[in-house]
Amino acid sequence: MVSFENDYITGAHPEILKKLSQTNLEQLPGYGTDRYCESAKEKIKTACGCENAEIEFLTGGTQTNEVIISTILKDYEGVIAASTGHINTHEAGAIEYTGHKVIELPHKEGKLSSDTLRTYLEDFYADRSHEHMVIPGMVYLSYPTEYGTLYSKKELEEIAEICHEYKMTLYMDGARLGYGLMSRCSDMTLKDIARICDVFYIGGTKVGALCGEAVVFTRGNRPAHLVNSLKKRGALLAKGRLTGIQFDTLFTDDLYFKISAQAIDMAEKMKEIFTRKGFKFYLDSPTNQQFIILENNYMEELQQKVRFSFWEKADDTHSVARFATCWSTTEEDLKELEKILD
Repeated sequence: MVSFENDYITGAHPEILKKLSQTNLEQLPGYGTDRYCESAKEKIKTACGCENAEIEFLTGGTQTNEVIISTILKDYEGVIAASTGHINTHEAGAIEYTGHKVIELPHKEGKLSSDTLRTYLEDFYADRSHEHMVIPGMVYLSYPTEYGTLYSKKELEEIAEICHEYKMTLYMDGARLGYGLMSRCSDMTLKDIARICDVFYIGGTKVGALCGEAVVFTRGNRPAHLVNSLKKRGALLAKGRLTGIQFDTLFTDDLYFKISAQAIDMAEKMKEIFTRKGFKFYLDSPTNQQFIILENNYMEELQQKVRFSFWEKADDTHSVARFATCWSTTEEDLKELEKILD
């Protein structure tokens, strides 16, 4: 059965498996102190145009969000996010589990606007009782958003300006960062992200790696004693080589960007197929996640032939379904999808 269920349905890019196999018997120090981790960090710094950046490798997105948010925030602070933000919906309350509140704000197609953010902060600090409330200490954004939409450079800069004005950290969840940067509608580069954000991560799990995310601290703001905090939270990988080798490979010869562009090409062709067949889109996503409105009975029938995700209810008789391409999606996959839709 062909699957567009998510963007981590397959294992790892062949070049990564090849490198893992080639280095398998090398005896290397642990906890990310090996030469492959160091090499990967240097390549990422160069790609970010930020030679003073500090890099940390973790194994998964939820773990990364939980660790980074909880180590940066003070104990009286919370994190602002769009109501659709991943930390507010599909991470099982991981942030609240650390003692930090997710402060949800309204969104438009998954995006938090600078106007909404500023209004909230002005109202918050105008309240004479705000010392009795959770103090906003960070803004969390996803790029792409959970709806596959993108912040423009201008939008991101406006949010960053507010964050700096209120002395808050701007943190970007980049689980699908490659797919956002390689979108035909993106006006940002990795260097722009590194320039604007205080901390962000480059997603590997959904972009060609077996697992792994690369956190980039851009302002000399890596939390003190982070290794201690990682171990305390069960996030310190003894065989750190596993993430280092993968990111070293992804950032050799622009592999990360090439395979991300492949997923975008496949997503654009998928959009053409759905358009030709007369399907309605829930919104116009320029990235690898496409959201289609399906009649409920037809959706159940279609799920017997192709895998995709239920996203949300559209109305009493229709649902929004998500179809995702990834680095490993092929022309043959799309042909099979078109045949099924026929």
